[in-house]
Amino acid sequence: MLPFTGALPSSTSICKFISDHTLLSTLETKCSSMRDLHQLHSQLIKTGLARDRIALSRVLAFCATSPNGDLNYAMRLFAHHHHHPNAFMYNTLIRALSHSSTPHVAVSLFLDMLHSPVPPQRLTFPSLFIACSHLGLAAHCGAQLHGMALKLGHASDPYVRNSMLSMYANCGCISMSSRLFDECSSFDVVCWNAMITGLAKNGQIDKSRYLFDEMPTRNVVSWSAMISGYVRSGRDDEALRLFSRMQEEGLKPNANILVSLLGACAGLGALDQGEWIHQYITRNAVVLDPVVTTAIVDMYCKCGSINKAVEVFENSSTKGLSSWNSMIRGLAMHGHSEAATRLFSRLLQSSNLRPDAVTFLSILTSCSHAGSVDEAWHYLSLMIDEYGMEPGTEHYGCMVDVLGRAGLIREAEELMRRMPMAPDSVMWGSLLSAGRVYGDDAASRRAGRQVIRLDPLDGGGYVALSNVFAGAGDVGNAGEARTAMKERGVRKETGCSVIEVGGVAHEFVAGGVLQQHPQAEEVYETLERLGVELRGGRQYAVELGILDTLE
Repeated sequence: MLPFTGALPSSTSICKFISDHTLLSTLETKCSSMRDLHQLHSQLIKTGLARDRIALSRVLAFCATSPNGDLNYAMRLFAHHHHHPNAFMYNTLIRALSHSSTPHVAVSLFLDMLHSPVPPQRLTFPSLFIACSHLGLAAHCGAQLHGMALKLGHASDPYVRNSMLSMYANCGCISMSSRLFDECSSFDVVCWNAMITGLAKNGQIDKSRYLFDEMPTRNVVSWSAMISGYVRSGRDDEALRLFSRMQEEGLKPNANILVSLLGACAGLGALDQGEWIHQYITRNAVVLDPVVTTAIVDMYCKCGSINKAVEVFENSSTKGLSSWNSMIRGLAMHGHSEAATRLFSRLLQSSNLRPDAVTFLSILTSCSHAGSVDEAWHYLSLMIDEYGMEPGTEHYGCMVDVLGRAGLIREAEELMRRMPMAPDSVMWGSLLSAGRVYGDDAASRRAGRQVIRLDPLDGGGYVALSNVFAGAGDVGNAGEARTAMKERGVRKETGCSVIEVGGVAHEFVAGGVLQQHPQAEEVYETLERLGVELRGGRQYAVELGILDTLE
């Protein structure tokens, strides 16, 4: 055995090594909150280990990436040690910022990195492409990053390529994303999922479905992308059918799929399906985060089960602001304006939540349905003076509707003149309806002309204006409105209704013909029977002399 010729480490250095190792091990195994992190960080400062870049990197990583971390604290740490950053620090912060509410800061940090001794690496680019995707900067910033990745030889890396493809697709640059997709020589499920998601987000849902059907293998993300794409495109029934197929293949849905399905049920009014999904969430112990809670509440509200929505809301321990907004809006939709007002007051008293623009829109909608003019003015003032928010077109639209429903036509027009933005066709439509209800033909005519000017393809505007003229005995202008509608090839949107029976949604279109419906014969027999009964009621009304009142 060869004799050891080096100097033996001192007992002090051995103790320091053990102490440093213990602190870093504690950071990785026992640190579960920012309170723990603060205590460990103070120990690192006392021992001098805080100056070590490896130790600092681990502290920063916990703050930036842990669910219980604090990104702002991570930014302060980085700023304090900005003279000695390493690639890990830059990449960790850029990744965290790209997924935050301030993705532009990730791009700014990357520019700082370019002026530092630390060059960008392969792992730097995917997060930057995600940030550009959130910011919608594919055509400018994203393209420059793409060029830089090519120059540095990183563009062929699957992780970098897929993030680039996703960025282009999400920002609407389908031709560029398709080019990257075609360059993929072997099957890559992440690449296919990104392309399916991008096509669906850009309204090319049928192309998305074709790609989905062509996939050699699919994972849960594939199903989630396709189902959410259908819901986003308003094809809720197809989303539910695809989910049934997913179940047949024995796959378990994730939270994203369940939230999309709840949205589909809300859109169709499919209460039975929505209840089944809610029960599935309960049975499988799916985490009830604010997103899932809000989706359940919104589904019950839109399916007409307001009491169930209140029950879910009140029993939830994870109510985010979106849950409050959804519940207030649901109560307003169902005419429970007093309950909506009480819930809004409870939200204002909450210590950790602050109302946003959606909250005020929900409570103003409640005032609109209730005809509460004074309350509406109060909430609009509260929004501006107390919370410093600038009302948007939707908020002013609610105010116009409130005033119009109360017969305050002049006040509504005056508000529309004083608004910081030009009134849209929806506001003029509210004024048109109010003018017809309260017999203000002049206001109705002004509003009707503006509706047609702002939305010349809206058939309802032509019909409403024609009816205003006809009601005033102005047959000539009434005919002109109808003629203009025909010349421009505009048709009034066909009315439709959806009813759920036995978990299946049935859609009926005004003037439509049931050909493929399996119960078409029964439906027509029922309609004919109802027609006979109605005609009998009409004859009865003639005999009583009240037909004019009914008509």
